[in-house]
Amino acid sequence: MEIFVTLFLIVLLFAVLGSGAWIGMSLLGVALLAMELFTSRPVGDSMVLTIWGTTSSWTLTALPLFLWMGEILFRSKLSEDMFKGLAPWLNRLPGRLLHVNVIGCTIFAAVSGSSAATCATIGKITLPELKKRGYPEDISIGTLAGAGTLGLLIPPSIIMIVYGVAANVSIAKLFIAGVIPGLLLAVLFMGYIVVWSLLNPGKIPAADAGMTFVQKIYASRHLIPVVSLIGLVLGSIYSGVATATEAAALGVAGSLALSKIEGSLNWEKFKEGLVAACRVYCMIGLILAGAAFLTLAMGFIGLPRHLAEFIGGLHLSPFGLIVLLTGFFIVLGCFLDGISMVVLTMAVLLPTVQAAGLDLIWFGIFIVLVVEMAQITPPVGFNLFVIQGLTKKEITYIARTAFPLFVLMMLAVLGTYFFQDIVLWLPRQMA
Repeated sequence: MEIFVTLFLIVLLFAVLGSGAWIGMSLLGVALLAMELFTSRPVGDSMVLTIWGTTSSWTLTALPLFLWMGEILFRSKLSEDMFKGLAPWLNRLPGRLLHVNVIGCTIFAAVSGSSAATCATIGKITLPELKKRGYPEDISIGTLAGAGTLGLLIPPSIIMIVYGVAANVSIAKLFIAGVIPGLLLAVLFMGYIVVWSLLNPGKIPAADAGMTFVQKIYASRHLIPVVSLIGLVLGSIYSGVATATEAAALGVAGSLALSKIEGSLNWEKFKEGLVAACRVYCMIGLILAGAAFLTLAMGFIGLPRHLAEFIGGLHLSPFGLIVLLTGFFIVLGCFLDGISMVVLTMAVLLPTVQAAGLDLIWFGIFIVLVVEMAQITPPVGFNLFVIQGLTKKEITYIARTAFPLFVLMMLAVLGTYFFQDIVLWLPRQMA
């Protein structure tokens, strides 16, 4: 009976999602029908209490603030200044300015929290500039698609906040846990660019005129505002001075101040940023509410317990469980965005993960890594859509150029499993 109900709800959910309905409303609708058909519980009070409990969480307050901070920076000159500050240092490195995609995404990820915002902001700056300077389009697009996913892993990260709320773990520790894996992934991406450039030397334009060390230092002044903002947000969290929510408020205040100082902040852009952040947060909030109610409905029907029993009955080793979950999330990422994936599955999977002896902080970073992979997996990879909007290229072409970086992310998942201190060393220092 449970298998029939599960299959029915899965088919119904994908049918509703395929009809083009909003994800949040689809989840609410399927949950409502499941409660009506398969349980005797009154639906109205359950739905109200669940939605209120999910959306009124104080921890979740950090989410709209980080979204707003990203929108402010997206509309300022700070992102353009970043290119000017980085370019002089990359002339001697194989691949030269292609590395700006990775370094730019790494820096912007540390003040944005959103993969889409990171990809769009850096792409608007780097793609036209790289094309103008004669860099190959395929490697430029591919490295941007892959590096844009760092917006999820390098703190502050929106999806880490969502996972932290769902799994009831420290968001500050999750943020710090993402630092070393994020930087290592950026180094892997840069290594790929170096190898590709050495194998294809004729495709890389000649170096710009050399600059003295003093000139490079002077050009680096453009990086000071962005680096200061990163230091403010992450430093306040790591030192214990501020919670994730308070650090997000500091980030908003800092980005507003910097935008005002450099002259790009006016009333119109302030309103645009605020409205855009509200719009995105309302979408995420509706998804969270719908997923929480669907989770409740599945709990009353007994599906999570049966699924956990099924996975437990497979008697998988922790490594086997991780391999199974990696494939599961990559397939799921073909149909759902990352936040929906997290909130839909955590209530079901966390008991099994804990029974396998996996650390929940480590598991949060694992989830972020596989969701990153889903961001560049067709047909619903969000970064692919963002880059398609920037370049007007086919989704399949963009996915093909990003595939080598997808493979590198797979290696990163294996690396963090076998060497878990990559993830857990910094959180332990906090403790």
